[in-house]
Amino acid sequence: MNFEPLEAIANAVLFEGYILYPYRPSAMKNRQRWNFGTLYPRTFAESLTPPERSSFAAEVLMEGNRQTKLTARVRFLQLVSPTKEDGQSWREGFPRTRTLDSLPIAELCEGVDHVFDFAHLSADEIPTGPRGFLERPRRGRLILTVKRLRDGLYRLHAEFSNDSTVPEVTSSRRDVQDAAFTSAHLLLGLENGVFVSLLESPAEFESDVKACKQDGVFPVLAGEAGDRSRMLCPPIILYDYQQVAPESAGDFFDGTEMDEMLALRILTLTDDEKAEMRQGDSYARAILERTETLPNEQMLKVHGAVRGLRRVTASEPAASPGAASLSWDPFAQTPAPERVTVFGIELRKGDRVRLWPQKRADIMDIAMEGKIAIIEAIEQDLEGNIQFAVVLEDDPGRDMGMLRQAGHRFFYSPEEVEPLRLEVP
Repeated sequence: MNFEPLEAIANAVLFEGYILYPYRPSAMKNRQRWNFGTLYPRTFAESLTPPERSSFAAEVLMEGNRQTKLTARVRFLQLVSPTKEDGQSWREGFPRTRTLDSLPIAELCEGVDHVFDFAHLSADEIPTGPRGFLERPRRGRLILTVKRLRDGLYRLHAEFSNDSTVPEVTSSRRDVQDAAFTSAHLLLGLENGVFVSLLESPAEFESDVKACKQDGVFPVLAGEAGDRSRMLCPPIILYDYQQVAPESAGDFFDGTEMDEMLALRILTLTDDEKAEMRQGDSYARAILERTETLPNEQMLKVHGAVRGLRRVTASEPAASPGAASLSWDPFAQTPAPERVTVFGIELRKGDRVRLWPQKRADIMDIAMEGKIAIIEAIEQDLEGNIQFAVVLEDDPGRDMGMLRQAGHRFFYSPEEVEPLRLEVP
């Protein structure tokens, strides 16, 4: 099974949070690792209070037959202990991969229980493996079980765990970091079969999809849109067919930030900061070298992109009078109504209301509950939403509220006020 169409998004998952801007090991934010999906050795994880995660499990639906075959590939980052341990030394990571290829569905129905040996580098890992790699007992266990639900439909249960041994009794995560499986995830591929989307499944599979249980990962279809032969089980929530933007020149290890902003920030680092970036981590050094040589046309690409343009012809019907037009003025003032009916009672400026905040956005919403207020104004935004500007009746600074001063004037929707016009003040 060829997983190349998944490579870009799978690597983005693998290195998400690996090292953050300003990409220096000495930076405060980089003294604690931020990777998602770390699996610690089972004995160590269970000794902590509360326990840490040592495994993940995924369940997915497959459509197939007797000729269907499954390929499963586990991937994670191995963090290497520094040659000089001083409590602050950076632990560089490198990818680890193991694959079970073309497993027949009949064998999967009986159950597959395989232990991978990560104590040594595989032939594929030796060229990229870092110096200082310690050969110590590291084992990963992958359990695959398929259950036939009905003709042509199967449910796959996949569980991957860190069964490495920890020689010393310790409660420090740093002490076992090089035996942990960081950013662990699973790639699944089918031959002569297809997966069922867990996000947009046909109605006939709705009950079967709901019965699938996930623990620590979130399976999604991956690769080219419409291709149902591959699935990615990442430790973060994604959509089906998630893609890396083609304008991106490379990974910055921080999916919540924009490439343009990070590139500009890197270019403003001091010479000393750039020197530490070069010496601290090979991946950080690659980011710096790529950014410093980024051509202007590439920088313009990451500034923004327009997708989905279509040609407009003269034969197309004119826009309806109610549609948005070029004559729209965003600064035009929409006159607010003088009265608004709430629970059958017309409310105007000066009327008394009781407040019942619904959003509970902050402590003020709780403090305002049941308070009596006076409507200072009725306002309407550009989308036509009505808001009552009110001043608390018992506010010592009530006059300031009537002068529209901040801190004494509050806004509530018609659903959050109770008319009190019939009560005697």
